[in-house]
Amino acid sequence: MPSIFVLLVLALALPLQTAELAPTGVLRASFIGNNPNQGRVDPAGTVTGPAADLVRELARRLDVKFEISPLPSAGAVLDSVRDGKVDIGFLAYEKARAAQVDFSDDYSVTGSVYAVRGDSLLKRSADVDRAGVTVAAIRGQSQEVYLRETLKAARLDSLPAAPPNAELAKMLLGGQVHAVGANRTRMEELVREFPTLRVLPDDFMQTTQAIVVAKGQASHLAYLNRFLAEVRASGFVKASLGRAKLVGVDVAGPTTR
Repeated sequence: MPSIFVLLVLALALPLQTAELAPTGVLRASFIGNNPNQGRVDPAGTVTGPAADLVRELARRLDVKFEISPLPSAGAVLDSVRDGKVDIGFLAYEKARAAQVDFSDDYSVTGSVYAVRGDSLLKRSADVDRAGVTVAAIRGQSQEVYLRETLKAARLDSLPAAPPNAELAKMLLGGQVHAVGANRTRMEELVREFPTLRVLPDDFMQTTQAIVVAKGQASHLAYLNRFLAEVRASGFVKASLGRAKLVGVDVAGPTTR
């Protein structure tokens, strides 16, 4: 039979964790609003997808209400967490970002690919890094950071914001750029909308999605990592990814950083 001390600890654990993770009494979260691997916003403003599902489940366990804010960029999510405007954010892991916020363990892993014209001579990702090729990626997103650091011969066109699919298609079909690099979900959606484009078959990189908190909050991370371990193991994350109909996204394995 549990001791009185153990029962007391268990009784106090939830209120203490709630006060730490949601000090306002509302769990506030942010994510990149134009990244379908995190979430989508419908015309009525309703947020769906893995980020929304995880926030909703975390808030349920903490017994608090929640607010989830779609923001325009990874930089905006970083700022919202660092400035204390939200309690948690959703971002793909990067070393540079980890110098500004603390990352939880991963909950999903995503392939990133190139979209090209249907008649392009580029067949695989390795073909892209050559002289005369221009690659577009959205500034500050994981793919752009990776390409900025790794492309040797191709030229990188860093787009200031995520353009609509029609604009991306116009850039490719008009020859302004020869490839666009982004997560597979986004590129597959582009090609479905514009069938004269195609996606190269192999990933040029993989990214992992995680939850971020302000620096120096070890207890927050410990709780979030336990939470994520439970929802990964239970099938919660897999079911969320399935409902979102994401392409090239899977449940993350054990995190090693």
